[in-house]
Amino acid sequence: MYQYSKQILTIAQQVQSYKNAGMLITSHSDVEKALKSIGFYRLRGYSFHLYDNSSKKYVPGTKFEDILNLYKFDQQLSSLIFSMISKIEVALRVRLVDALLLIHNDPLILHDSSIFKQKQLYWKNMSAIASQIARSNDVFIKHNFDKHDGEVPVWAVVEVLSFGTLSKIIKNLKTGIGSSYSILASNYQYKSQKGNSVNPSQKMLTSWIQGVSVLRNICAHNSRIYNRIYNRTINTTPEILSADKITPKPTHNGLYQILLAMKYLRSSDEEWTIFVDDLDELIQNNKVNLSAMNFPSDWKTHLSI
Repeated sequence: MYQYSKQILTIAQQVQSYKNAGMLITSHSDVEKALKSIGFYRLRGYSFHLYDNSSKKYVPGTKFEDILNLYKFDQQLSSLIFSMISKIEVALRVRLVDALLLIHNDPLILHDSSIFKQKQLYWKNMSAIASQIARSNDVFIKHNFDKHDGEVPVWAVVEVLSFGTLSKIIKNLKTGIGSSYSILASNYQYKSQKGNSVNPSQKMLTSWIQGVSVLRNICAHNSRIYNRIYNRTINTTPEILSADKITPKPTHNGLYQILLAMKYLRSSDEEWTIFVDDLDELIQNNKVNLSAMNFPSDWKTHLSI
């Protein structure tokens, strides 16, 4: 078995490592309390921008309270974002069902492979759907097993599917005038450079959903949002509208790009406006580094509707 060379530090050693690197600590007991409840490794992610790897020292004047306050800000940010994504996710499920039933009027429409583009992907998606239904303990799924010979209507199916599976279903829908996809996409129209209302392409819409899905999972697992690079976990970069692009183009995806995707997928204008105002208040109250989230200085203008 591989022998890992680094040894676990005691709480006292963790505090000393902070001090050795030049961090200012006013209360050992407060630091120890935070390390016991949050953890040394998790808190490190909030100090990267304050640490010089060449000198192995923190920026002069760095206090432990700076790191802890940033962690608390991130927790509030995660809660705010997750609440908004939940609304986006619910709306997407409803809109997908409405689009499918408006065109096909068949509760079991997901069994019909003719509405999908790629048959191989269709069967992969059906396998994922079957697995997620089988794992579900929801009452409405059990009701359909007991009362309808195990057949589950589309409005019940979408309630138990992961955000990622929803994205794959939408990505494989046939497109064109009068298709279920065109009906779904009409809920997410945007203004073109000529001022026309345009449906997002299938590639564009699913890139938004995939990006938001990644951020949703990060929030759900209480992982760090602030100062995080998303390229490693997002297979498709969210397509950003021309009016919202940053110049010069950033070298990686940050929170700003995913929030724009959330804006494009918003559940309602009213809910989104409240979210942006709450986000602005949170940032103002904490005076965080906007560049660490890939935010331009005029971020609120772009996120507002």
